[in-house]
Amino acid sequence: MAEDAKLQVAGKDVQFPVRSGTIGPDVIDIRKLYAQTGTFTYDPGFTSTASCDSALTYIDGDEGVLLHRGYPIGQLAEESSFMEVAYLLLNGELPSGDELTKFTGTITRHTMLHEQLAGFYRGFRRDAHPMAVMCGVVGALSAFYHDSTDITDPHQRMVASHRLIAKMPTIAAMAYKYSVGQPFIYPKNDLSYTGNFLRMTFGVPAEEYEVNPVVEKALDRIFILHADHEQNASTSTVRLAGSSGANPFACIAAGIACLWGPAHGGANEAALNMLREIGTPDRIPEYIARAKNKDDPFRLMGFGHRVYKNYDPRATVMQKTVREVFDSLGVNDPVFETALQLEEIALNDDYFREKKLFPNVDFYSGVILSAIGFPTTMFTALFALARTVGWVAQWNEMISDPEQKIGRPRQLYTGPTQRDYVPVGQR
Repeated sequence: MAEDAKLQVAGKDVQFPVRSGTIGPDVIDIRKLYAQTGTFTYDPGFTSTASCDSALTYIDGDEGVLLHRGYPIGQLAEESSFMEVAYLLLNGELPSGDELTKFTGTITRHTMLHEQLAGFYRGFRRDAHPMAVMCGVVGALSAFYHDSTDITDPHQRMVASHRLIAKMPTIAAMAYKYSVGQPFIYPKNDLSYTGNFLRMTFGVPAEEYEVNPVVEKALDRIFILHADHEQNASTSTVRLAGSSGANPFACIAAGIACLWGPAHGGANEAALNMLREIGTPDRIPEYIARAKNKDDPFRLMGFGHRVYKNYDPRATVMQKTVREVFDSLGVNDPVFETALQLEEIALNDDYFREKKLFPNVDFYSGVILSAIGFPTTMFTALFALARTVGWVAQWNEMISDPEQKIGRPRQLYTGPTQRDYVPVGQR
């Protein structure tokens, strides 16, 4: 048992309990700080603040570790399926064969959207960003599925969770179809979760769509690698929205809105655009020099991470997956060779090693998604599709937490002190 933390404020000595998790750094429980001292902590971005306790995901950024319910992300991406990982995050343990079959069947039966939602899509402009469509449609689900919005009922919470996981691929695929003017494709129950999404996205009524197993596996891996990532901005947004008692569909729509930001969900698009700007491997030294120049605004996208100060464990899986997809599709893209050589040069450059600028998952995922045929506007939508699993698992955990309270961060006020109103004619 760790000793209490001692703090002296204005000559007053106070103590706060130190709590230990199963793994990772200890935390100082400062819930009584204001009551005992009349002061708050100041932590912009909450980078030194634990907002909750959670048994879902563990990250050690210094060591490059990412665990889902204790399982290393590399093992899950190589050996598991997205449906298995979804079950794991929701239920805490890997499923048996029968449990996985039952869970997959439940998700499959929920993949269709209410037919009136097709009319909802037609209210958007044809050139609407897919994330704008997803924000609107997911938020609107609460208007169509009233029987799963009572958050006090564990059964309704689980039904809502299953619906969100199941319907997100359909919603994303329909957003893509609407943007290119093609008819919506209904789900097909004999396909896998990921295979179904590929068919709904790229299939057309005029001919049968054949799922490429290599592409299917690659996209399933991408979904696994993006399933959850601890208390990031969008997950914290889902939890904060949920703490008010909002319905689950509204909470996930809030997460999608947060993920849309380029500093969060748009990183893989930015990395791909950078590789396209570099163009060919012979231009890499020029851009390496620019990245080192403090006076040059250019930055290497896809390198470094807010949390990871080591090699992103998800990037290792992605590098292998890129080669498999390119070989299967017969792609000969200089962007990929540029990515490989840029990574090799950066990893052997003292400047990048000292600053711990290692490739992250976004460095390769954009290249893969582009090779499969997704436009860059769909990249963040795919991220939202995968992360929905983590969001609903985190939301369920929060709702079930007896210590859960409505989120209410405090502030350091720097505005004017109290002053009297002056009538407009006297100003």
